[in-house]
Amino acid sequence: MGSELNGINSKPAKTGESDPNDLDASAKDDRPLLESAASSAAEDIQELEKKFAAFVRNDVYGSMGCGKLPLKEKLLLGVALVTLLPIRLVLVLAILVVYYLICRIFTLFSTPNLEDEQEDFAHLTGCRRAVIVQSGRFLSRLLLFTIGFYWINETRKDSANTQGNSKTESTKQSEEQERPGAIVSNHLSYLDILYHMSSNFPSFVAKRSVSKLPLIGLIGKCLGCVYVQRESKSSDFKGVAGIVTDRVHDAHRNELAPMIMLFPEGTTTNGDFLLPFKTGAFLAGAPVVPVILRYPYQRFSPAWDSISGVRHVVFLLCQIVNHLEVTWLPVYHPSQQEKDNPKLYANNVRKLMAAEGGLILSDIGLAEKRIYLAALNGLIGQS
Repeated sequence: MGSELNGINSKPAKTGESDPNDLDASAKDDRPLLESAASSAAEDIQELEKKFAAFVRNDVYGSMGCGKLPLKEKLLLGVALVTLLPIRLVLVLAILVVYYLICRIFTLFSTPNLEDEQEDFAHLTGCRRAVIVQSGRFLSRLLLFTIGFYWINETRKDSANTQGNSKTESTKQSEEQERPGAIVSNHLSYLDILYHMSSNFPSFVAKRSVSKLPLIGLIGKCLGCVYVQRESKSSDFKGVAGIVTDRVHDAHRNELAPMIMLFPEGTTTNGDFLLPFKTGAFLAGAPVVPVILRYPYQRFSPAWDSISGVRHVVFLLCQIVNHLEVTWLPVYHPSQQEKDNPKLYANNVRKLMAAEGGLILSDIGLAEKRIYLAALNGLIGQS
């Protein structure tokens, strides 16, 4: 009898019925699969970070600003989201509107400079230009102050304190009389533009779409931005490189011409590396001023490398204090060999900036950054 009962109990379940023990076993089998997938994604991210180190975020917020935050950071962020963020947003918008109105008033009845489908007011003269420039510099610094850059640590080096200096005294004196044609800087964030506006108010290279943005469009025209476009209907269109070269020549020869500011890396990094330089700033063979920017941080890095624009702005405005260190190197005067070879000129300036700023030279660029971001998006979506 006992054996018969055992036999009955051991019969397989009918079709459509499930054994609770089987469900438990299945759940246990699924957990290792999920854990292994998450572990694999984490390992893949680590491999990517080794390969694309110049774009990796090393702050508390992690890759793409999506890392797991400690409890203390969550509390600080939560408080800042409901207090600091709205106040700063209102102040930033107010400053932009004020400067837009200044630009609008002082460009009334003025004809913009039109050249190769570029439109700007950078060549205005007299009191109108003076008001636009001086108010732009002041309000740019005020904007930086508003978002937490209360102090900016600036260091200006002379030629005697830079590496690789072996020029004679007579050569130095003759070079000092030459005006630089451009400022070249490493690129970490859109904040770089605000700093340079507050310092020298130069013109920049920007996307064509920037000229159509509310508020920003007119400000860009007053800066004298060179707008990048993929194609032109004009038969005698020079291209961006040609316009930039002309601007560098003008700034070098004419004291009243606006200086142009260029980021020869072509994209942003995390601030620890220096990417290969494009030759646009060096084609004219004019002297340049190298500038090295660095954003020291403890929690959130202001570098805009592998994080979305909205997320970056929110986290930046939620950080009470932000830091910026700037090193101005002396004007770099190219040799005749460098003038004849813009690539050599660009590489030599890059090596100098890396040595003076303690930056690591990297061989990757914008194409690799796009690959990294695409891969990172996929992996973070899986984890």
